[in-house]
Amino acid sequence: MRIAHVSDCYLPRTGGIETQVRALAMQQEMRGQQVEIITATPGHLVRSGTEQIDGIAVHRVTARMPFSLPIHPRTRANVVATLKDSAVDLVHVHVGVVSPFAWGAVRAAHQLGLPVVVTVHGVWGPIAAPGYRLSDSLAHWSKWGTRISAVSNVAARRIEAAVPALGRVAVLPNGIDPQQWELPVRSRDPRTLNLVTVMRLAPRKRTLPLLKILRNARSQVGASAHLHLRIVGDGPERTRAEAYAGQHGLDDLVTFTGRLDHAGIREIFGMSDVYVQPSVRESFGIAALEARCAGLPVVARSQTGTTEFIRDYLEGLLVDSDADMANAIATLATHRPLLEQLSTFNRTHTPDQAWPSVLARVDHEYAIAAALG
Repeated sequence: MRIAHVSDCYLPRTGGIETQVRALAMQQEMRGQQVEIITATPGHLVRSGTEQIDGIAVHRVTARMPFSLPIHPRTRANVVATLKDSAVDLVHVHVGVVSPFAWGAVRAAHQLGLPVVVTVHGVWGPIAAPGYRLSDSLAHWSKWGTRISAVSNVAARRIEAAVPALGRVAVLPNGIDPQQWELPVRSRDPRTLNLVTVMRLAPRKRTLPLLKILRNARSQVGASAHLHLRIVGDGPERTRAEAYAGQHGLDDLVTFTGRLDHAGIREIFGMSDVYVQPSVRESFGIAALEARCAGLPVVARSQTGTTEFIRDYLEGLLVDSDADMANAIATLATHRPLLEQLSTFNRTHTPDQAWPSVLARVDHEYAIAAALG
């Protein structure tokens, strides 16, 4: 099968969707499928045109926009031309909450009569959902035969509520190679609970609320244990977060590492005991899955897509509020048998999101889309 993956953003930009599209494309290439990427993101060497990355053709359909936004004023015409030249069998479109280029590519594929699978990588909120409902009432795209999926049940149920005409929305989770994150068992310092999170330091990821959670947890454990949090990542809220830590006496409890590559994140995971995910609008949480594969219990909000692979008191602790998250951290700091129980489970059980299982689900959705076409 010849597959075209379409994403507004792709390398050299790095983020959740970009990383996952690249990983899926590489996995499919290794299985002998022919894969190409179509994106509105300019490259470092090729701004507009085709280049090879990881042995895969990347078609850059770009226009000069402010801040290099991945938008093109004539998306449909350009993607139609690209798809005709590529002669693909199926188009797999990856969208976030707002993805104008990717949705334009859906129109292009529909115009050519190609089977289409759309995977939504975000959670449609109170602004996005009415917008998609209106667009469907005008364009009737839910009737095109496009196979719509989402990366988690949480995200899928939001889509179904927004556009009832779609019916049941499939779930295509992000995939992972657990072996890339496996770490040797290390001895723990019983007096210190080392916490870690990997995130873009932006309001949506809730960096400042995490620091408030840490303050709450510290007040609960008192002198019985020491807490230390390493925040991996960068973003517009870093300055405010560092200032908050200094103003509230958290300097000895928090380390801001900045962005790290795969090896750097593995190193931090290796010195950590627990992964913390404070975000509420999380469609999946690939960094939390990576931490889970490294043997770290995950403390996350129960309203998120992270519940696809974290179950309460199995792979981690699920909480309903920030206060509950502080309580969970304090519990793990003072109740070490529970910490060991969760860690052992994660080290000895492979998650359902390992690539062989995910690829089988992708193939299934492709087959349905091809039959609809």
